Amino acid sequence: MTPEFHRIRRLPPYVFEEVNRVKARLRAEGVDIIDFGMGNPDMPTPKHIVDKLVETALDPKAGRYSASKGIIGLRRAMANYYGRRFGVKLNPDTEVIATLGSKEGFANLAQALTAPGDVIICPNPAYPIHAYGFIMAGGVIRHVPALSPEEYLSGVSKAMKHSAPPPSVLIVSYPSNPTAQWVDLEFYRDVVALAKKHEMLVLSDIAYSEIYFDDNPPPSILQVDGAKDVAVEVNSLSKTYAMAGWRVGMVVGNERMCAALARVKSYLDYGAYTPIQVAAAAALNGPQDCVDDIRAIYKSRRDTLVSSMKRAGWDIPPPPASMFAWAPVPPQFKAAGSMLFSRLLVEEAGVAVSPGVAFGEHGEGYVRIGLVENEQRIRQAARNVKRFLARSDELLERAHNSVGVP
Repeated sequence: MTPEFHRIRRLPPYVFEEVNRVKARLRAEGVDIIDFGMGNPDMPTPKHIVDKLVETALDPKAGRYSASKGIIGLRRAMANYYGRRFGVKLNPDTEVIATLGSKEGFANLAQALTAPGDVIICPNPAYPIHAYGFIMAGGVIRHVPALSPEEYLSGVSKAMKHSAPPPSVLIVSYPSNPTAQWVDLEFYRDVVALAKKHEMLVLSDIAYSEIYFDDNPPPSILQVDGAKDVAVEVNSLSKTYAMAGWRVGMVVGNERMCAALARVKSYLDYGAYTPIQVAAAAALNGPQDCVDDIRAIYKSRRDTLVSSMKRAGWDIPPPPASMFAWAPVPPQFKAAGSMLFSRLLVEEAGVAVSPGVAFGEHGEGYVRIGLVENEQRIRQAARNVKRFLARSDELLERAHNSVGVP
């Protein structure tokens, strides 16, 4: 048999593809799946952004190659957003790179920064690209438990004492995917101080900066004095403007890291389609009431999820930010684990969630629920869950008998 390619051997099956296969099978059988599994916004992109795309696409020159690091108008709009939102001044020529979504930006940053064997400190649980971007680049991941920001920061300090070679990069991500945790500016001050003390670079993922619910807009690490000496921030228009499929993100901050990313990208792509970049600039520069509207929809869905699931017998803590809820597996299924619970939930109740263990071993005991269905569908899911929980003994016994679950 032909052996697997070297880099592929280091990658497990992408968890969301595994979940998608189960959902696809059930849908082919005619099952109506209420799908909270993927963080895929279901709202339309605001009309003025789409109109700008259409207008620009009609230009006969629009189909030419674009700029790998982003057209200057988009980079200026990104810099202006940081000035307006965070009070952070950025040079659009040297401190802003437009990326093909935040995921691509993160992965190519890993390629730009990593030498084989470099040690990277990564939260666990975490969004998969945070670890696997560096694994694909030849790095070694030092996982640190991150079920709370305090636990993570304490664990980073301990990891510094027991890592050889010393870690070169520290990853932070708040509001967090998957845990929906939020941090204040003091947390970032501690991160920057720690990074400078141990000569680490910091990658901050803030893709959910505009999805918050309690008058608690998340801060940027770049608001900390001296943060640009060691840090870049990865951000995205995907959730803020319901533009996930448009693939527009940004990497901003430390000039040296931005230059390294720009150099890598210059070999790999010509940037996004120019009309998309022009429309993205229109999103950032234009009226922001659409952002308030999108945020309000997510908040209403959050409140509906928490209240309806509570009535169904499943207590879910209300997330302070992001488009996810991080929910403990119901006590009846805790011993079975998050993977089996998630499989039974979709097969028996038609409700899809993401098992917490898919985001790292410290995610065991939880599931991630995306706020990507409307309120009527959320209430229907809660009714399904109520019936599902009432059958827990029967379902667990059947699972035990069929696959030998301990």
